[in-house]
Amino acid sequence: MNENSLCCAAKRSHESAPNDKPAPAATRTERVRSVPGALLTAATMVGAVLATAALLAGCASSAGVAAPSQKLIAPAQLGAVADGNTPWPRANWWADWGDTQLNALVDQALAQQPSLQTVQARLVQAQAAVDVAGAVRSPQVNGSLALTDQRLTKNGLVPPPLAGSIRWNNDAQIGASWELDLFGLQRAALDSAIGQLRAAQADAQAARVLLAGNVAASYVTLARLVETRTLSQEALREREQVLALVRQRIGAGLDTNVELRQAEGLIAQTRVDLETVDEAIARTRHALAELTGQGSAAVDGLAPQLAGVKPTPLPQGLPADLLGRRADLVAQRWRVEAALKDVDVARAQFYPNVNLMAFVGLSSIGLDRFVKSGSETYGAGPALRLPIFDGGRLRANLSARNAEVDAAVDGYNAALLRALREVADEVASLQSLERQSQAQADALKSAESAFDLARQRYQAGLGNFLVVLTAEGNVLAQRRAATDLKARHLNAEAALARALGGGYAG
Repeated sequence: MNENSLCCAAKRSHESAPNDKPAPAATRTERVRSVPGALLTAATMVGAVLATAALLAGCASSAGVAAPSQKLIAPAQLGAVADGNTPWPRANWWADWGDTQLNALVDQALAQQPSLQTVQARLVQAQAAVDVAGAVRSPQVNGSLALTDQRLTKNGLVPPPLAGSIRWNNDAQIGASWELDLFGLQRAALDSAIGQLRAAQADAQAARVLLAGNVAASYVTLARLVETRTLSQEALREREQVLALVRQRIGAGLDTNVELRQAEGLIAQTRVDLETVDEAIARTRHALAELTGQGSAAVDGLAPQLAGVKPTPLPQGLPADLLGRRADLVAQRWRVEAALKDVDVARAQFYPNVNLMAFVGLSSIGLDRFVKSGSETYGAGPALRLPIFDGGRLRANLSARNAEVDAAVDGYNAALLRALREVADEVASLQSLERQSQAQADALKSAESAFDLARQRYQAGLGNFLVVLTAEGNVLAQRRAATDLKARHLNAEAALARALGGGYAG
């Protein structure tokens, strides 16, 4: 069928409308047979539009917009070495301490801490953004139905006798559209959303590592306070023994009330120390309950003990492959990737946008004709949008996206520097604490020996009370130092595990 026959069919259709009579069968058949011709014409138009888009692609230009200037720092530039033989340790590094109570508390925190629930909600939002960006790349199909009882204007396109009458104006359509991603805008937007999703996943892992580390640190603090309380109780018993000895010497006329008041004052001070430690224990238990998502009284009976410190062999140097597992560093790297894709999105907006559209449906005036032959309506064709002059909006948008890349790169570089510094700090602390522990063990042994000798000499009348007090104070200080060193060593191990993204092995 040629173009003239299409025009004749359209004319006969228009002429039959005022008489309100159905078109002859031959005319209806001819109208139906015109669909392939219409589709052929639409295909021709698509080709023309695509050719026009190709010719006009250079109308809008991003020339002259400053590109991102910052560069990612390679870990090797900062002294971090890559070692493919570095073992991949367990994520639940705290389990190496062999404390079932700590394991249960960390599991409780990871399951119930509200802060992790918030992070999970952000992860769901990021996944939804990926789904939205992916859906845009697919053909879109929509349906519509409108039934309106209205008065038709006398001064419009509707001819008499319909003009001026009140009739039902009805329209039902199914429309489809497909935006052609000729210049990669949709692909870049999807890649950006995927980058943000992966950054959110890394943030979620970073939050888990941080929470586990905080629980472990609070647990170690509680264990240190419990052991400190035990030491204070031992000191109280020793001072009560010394007080009994002073009273014996007073009864024998060897001491005065001065020594008696000193011994009584030490006992009172020890009781004050016990109350202070009890307050700190209560507050630490409350903090631990909050971290694990429980009420303040949930861990009131918890009294952990400091396990014997077993130094973990430290990794040689600063392994880059271990740092590569650090979640906040990974998140920053993905944000750089997402920012680069946003630049591609901004650049693609300078190029033409081609959208293929088609619709089919029913349209009539009057409900009685709505589903009858002749009410069919359909159409297909392309739509082209080309930015020509926008007052510099697209260039400003591209410039802003380039600046976001620089900011993301700076964020990654800062995170890398911070990670290397934290690892170096904790490695240095652990090495120093090992040396301190050896020296402190010798100091404690000497202090306890000196205190035993001073008490024996005082009991035999060969020494004075001041020497006993000095020796006792040194013993208490060394015992507390030993407890603090144990706690600091465990806290340094936990901090190194956090700095490396969760666990390490020598």
